[in-house]
Amino acid sequence: MASSKLQVSVLVLQVLFITSSLAQAASANSKLFREYIGAEGKNVTFSDVPVDPEVDFHFILSFAIDYTNSSPPEPTNGFFNVFWDSENLNPSRVSSIKAENPNVKVAMSLAGDSVDGHHYVFFNATTIDSWVTNAIDSITNIVREYNLDGIDIDYEHFNADPDTFAECIGQLLYNLKQNGIVSFTSIAPYEDDSIQPHYLALWRKYGHLIDYVNFQFYAYDNGTTISQFLGYFETQSSNYNGSTILVSFGTDGSGGLSPENGFFEACSMLKDDDKLQGIFIWSADDSKVADFRYEKQSQALLANTTSGGENGGNAIPMIPSPMKVPV
Repeated sequence: MASSKLQVSVLVLQVLFITSSLAQAASANSKLFREYIGAEGKNVTFSDVPVDPEVDFHFILSFAIDYTNSSPPEPTNGFFNVFWDSENLNPSRVSSIKAENPNVKVAMSLAGDSVDGHHYVFFNATTIDSWVTNAIDSITNIVREYNLDGIDIDYEHFNADPDTFAECIGQLLYNLKQNGIVSFTSIAPYEDDSIQPHYLALWRKYGHLIDYVNFQFYAYDNGTTISQFLGYFETQSSNYNGSTILVSFGTDGSGGLSPENGFFEACSMLKDDDKLQGIFIWSADDSKVADFRYEKQSQALLANTTSGGENGGNAIPMIPSPMKVPV
């Protein structure tokens, strides 16, 4: 009896230790910098953007969309086409930037707000099975053609309920990871009653397949203060509990906490609390006119974090969640 009690006590301590370790890992500083590129046709190239060799740098091609190139564009039930500036951001340039910078990886983002800036992109699935099958095939082809490393999910309009969205995207992520097509995934939600329920449903069931949360903090109101921003960060960290959640701003005049109003001060405060898990910017297309001033500043801040590595330099290895098999 005493031996059984000891074994139970040891097991409880192990669980508590792992839980504590995971909580620490989810809050660790990291050197991850991510930037969306190619959505606005402004002839920006990978080589235009300064890359600090001391950070983990992810370019995110914007966007691959499951719509046709026709006029008007029509949804394709999961058949994705390249809509980013493929003339300047082509497969050979992906290979070149990765060869020249060992710390660079390249992903693609799915969907975005609109097709060609005129027609909203809606998540449409005829059936879960058909959408997933088409998405796996078309995304695999694009990933292999462009030698990509990951995908990002950025649907912002929906013609489906949260559970259908969660199943479609969750099964897609599972299959892409299980088959070694991509090595990392991310989602890009923002605070909106028509947006968050879909991503939270996805997170609850398939969060273990999502490596990063690119939360669009620039979707908050203009004039956001440092204290408000830090409050938003805590709220979304709770919503996506256990995630690696990146802070963000836009260089296109969008809202949220801008660099001019204290974004980097807020980042320094998060770093002091060991919570700066990475920074991403929307987008390189808009930053080019200012010579990527804030990209340089963001990377300099991240390069000075005390923890390194793409997963935040965790002292204690992460214990992976068991992979769920979609049904």
